[in-house]
Order: sequence, then structure tokens, then C-alpha cells
Amino acid sequence: MKTSINYPDIFCQRLKAARLSKGLSQKSLGILAGIDEFVASTRINRYEKGVHQANIEIAQQLAMALEVPLAYFYMVDDELAELTLNWVKLSARDKTEMLAHIKARASETPR
Repeated sequence: MKTSINYPDIFCQRLKAARLSKGLSQKSLGILAGIDEFVASTRINRYEKGVHQANIEIAQQLAMALEVPLAYFYMVDDELAELTLNWVKLSARDKTEMLAHIKARASETPR
């Protein structure tokens, strides 16, 4: 039986995890993302609880404030999400080397 993926739940979990890893309150994240300070805490709380869904523009502002790629909020695979968070921290040279290594390993591995 195939289970459906609930992307809003993934967004909620990843948003909260990214906020906590930065040591930000809901209000301070909201303000950094350009949300009015009087509603910032409530809006972030509602995004994290899934009461409201952030549109793509707000999600991008949150990603920028948290210094994470937008795609991180929507990745189902936890390991891929973690890889993506670390990928953006690498230099261009390191990315080139890592990608070459991954391609080489993938071609060696039988499916």
C-alpha cells in the first residue's frame, strides 16, 4: 500500500528544525523574514503547526532568513535534506570534487 506524502507536514517540521538550529524565536524569525513584528510570532507559530501554509514567496523569505535552500523545506528524505544543508556550505571546488566522487560511486554501484 502506497502512502501519500504530506508536504505541509514536512514543511512544518523542517521550518521548526531550521529555526531552532539557528537559535531563533518565532518572532525573531518572522521579523528577519520581513513579517510585521506585531504578527510575526503568531504567523511563524501557525506555519510550524500547519494551521496556515506559507506561500512560495514567504517560504523563500523564511529560507533566506534561515540561510537554508528553499528545497530543504520540501525534501521528504531526511538524509537528502541534511546533505543539502551541508552542500550549500561547501566551496565551489569542494562541490565539484564531491559531485565527481558521487557520480563515480553511483556508476560503480549495481542497482
